[in-house]
Amino acid sequence: MLVPMELARIIISELNDQQVIYLREVDGERMFPILIGLFEATSIDRRIKKEYPQRPLTHDLLKATIEALGGDAQDVVISDLREHTYFAKIRVHRAGDVIEIDSRPSDAIALAVHYDPHLPIYVDSDVVEQVL
Repeated sequence: MLVPMELARIIISELNDQQVIYLREVDGERMFPILIGLFEATSIDRRIKKEYPQRPLTHDLLKATIEALGGDAQDVVISDLREHTYFAKIRVHRAGDVIEIDSRPSDAIALAVHYDPHLPIYVDSDVVEQVL
């Protein structure tokens, strides 16, 4: 079962290599952190603040590529947690099919916030149980 989540908080520290985002259950109180890189954190933060670069960056490129190939991004799913590493999928509708693209959660969430409205974020209930 998939649990609807939302980006609740982002913590950026220029002193650390690892940044933190918090996902919170929509219509619930469960929340957990995910460590991400500085590039992904700043990409997310820029979009949340509605700051747009003059030229497309990586997540802009991914969004444009999905659209240019006739796809429609549906949502992102954090699907697994193995040995302290999260795994995610970007789900794209194209030609009547749903294509699941393997992704790091940080890139999937960064892509999600590049859409207006943001793409839904889901976390597999087994992952939620493991982290809480």
